[in-house]
Amino acid sequence: MEGARNAENELKAPKTEADSGNVDSRNVELLLIEAAQKDPARFGDIYERYFDRVYAYIARRLGNRDAAQDLTADVFHRALANIGKYESRGVPFAAWLFRIAANAIADKWKSAAKESGNPSEEETDPGKSGMDAAEHRAKLFQSVRTLPADQRRVIQMRFAEEKSIRDIAEALRKTEGAIKQLQFRALQNLRERMSGAHE
Repeated sequence: MEGARNAENELKAPKTEADSGNVDSRNVELLLIEAAQKDPARFGDIYERYFDRVYAYIARRLGNRDAAQDLTADVFHRALANIGKYESRGVPFAAWLFRIAANAIADKWKSAAKESGNPSEEETDPGKSGMDAAEHRAKLFQSVRTLPADQRRVIQMRFAEEKSIRDIAEALRKTEGAIKQLQFRALQNLRERMSGAHE
């Protein structure tokens, strides 16, 4: 119980410049996980820290905002149900969440394929689907290169470098709202360009 209080106090105490070097992101992550394992009510801190990244991961793969929101909620529900089983093995906690998300996406696709009567992935030509995916990625990278410089930089930092909105705002010396707007416009532009590429 005392360990949870110490973790809680460390998380709530304001950080000084001297402290910021001592408590790195990984240590904060481990403290959040430990607190949530002891008290599931503390899982909200984990949810706040990782929601944006997990939602973006799912939304990129589903391309449907409502479905992505539903599936993101399901991922965090599964994570909460299994937080007691989580063991840190030197791999970031986000990787565990992304694995849950990947499994949830696969489950969704399989159930959608069964409902529509489409063949499963195992029944399709894997070489063809691999080529289609590579071609799609190439078109996506081409489309990103054509974005305005500020939108392109935000997309690169957010998705390739996996930085938070706050980190990007600090690096580019803009407000978080401005970064969210740039990201929104960039994703909108990419959707339009990619849908035009498929026609």
